[in-house]
Amino acid sequence: MVTPQPSQENANDIAIDVEGLTKSFDSKVVVRNLTMRLRRGQIHGFLGPNGSGKTTTIRMLCGLLTPDSGRGSCLGFDIRTQHDEIKRHVGYMTQRFSLYEDLSIRENLEFVARIYGVADPVDAAQRSIRRLGLVERQDQLARELSGGWKQRLALGACILPAPDLLLLDEPTAGVDPKARRDFWDEIHRLAQGGMTVLVSTHYMDEAERCHDISYIAYGDLLAQGTVEEIVASVGLTTWRVTGGDLTDLAQRLQSDPAVDMVAPFGAALHVASRDAAALERIAAANSESHVWTRDETTLEDAFIHLMNGGREART
Repeated sequence: MVTPQPSQENANDIAIDVEGLTKSFDSKVVVRNLTMRLRRGQIHGFLGPNGSGKTTTIRMLCGLLTPDSGRGSCLGFDIRTQHDEIKRHVGYMTQRFSLYEDLSIRENLEFVARIYGVADPVDAAQRSIRRLGLVERQDQLARELSGGWKQRLALGACILPAPDLLLLDEPTAGVDPKARRDFWDEIHRLAQGGMTVLVSTHYMDEAERCHDISYIAYGDLLAQGTVEEIVASVGLTTWRVTGGDLTDLAQRLQSDPAVDMVAPFGAALHVASRDAAALERIAAANSESHVWTRDETTLEDAFIHLMNGGREART
């Protein structure tokens, strides 16, 4: 999937513009011919199963890894030759908490401010503490914080030097729903202030809060666009089935070549197919024993379909 080069008049609106990125470790291709273009000032969701190449892609974008082939720019800097320039303008929050456990929140932020040469590091740390609601905890050691508070501290450290681009690698993994909601509220405030955000996540509700999303599986970028565009692109027709023996019905549907997906949702089945007419015939044939109701195709349906297709292409 090759994206056309932006024209000169809108090139400044593009935060990330890469084409044909490939990266291998030993003989394993981790990212294959990836092309991606992200606009400035928006939140971009980066989704995919474990081991799909998300982290490797993020590291190539911020200059920590050099691609084996391909070209591109990040914030106007060449990802192959201008690593240092990229790092000065990008905040990168890794999957693992990477600040000092034996320092307090305030001490960690002041240290980061000094490392980045921020003017008046004490005042800069206090502004970040107030912004993220950490005032009452600022003297608490990082090792004593819960997962949600640690992630909030890590975000504060990333945005303290005022980067133009924020790269977040599964920032809310293992965090409770309330902390996730608060974290995402702050991400939206940052984007409203002009910051560009690329965030990898496994959560569908988080993906739906992004301006657009990219889906990578088994090293290949399979889809890119808004939620509505991606759901429409897979062309699935979906039905909700209730009543009768759902276990037996699910087994029969899973063996039917016209059915692309069968998934239990509580006391119902979610059944989807790219062949709308065939699925309607199946619904009619089983209407006496079960209640079939047309349903909306979800983002999760679309991603499971894309993931299964990507797996089949690699086998």
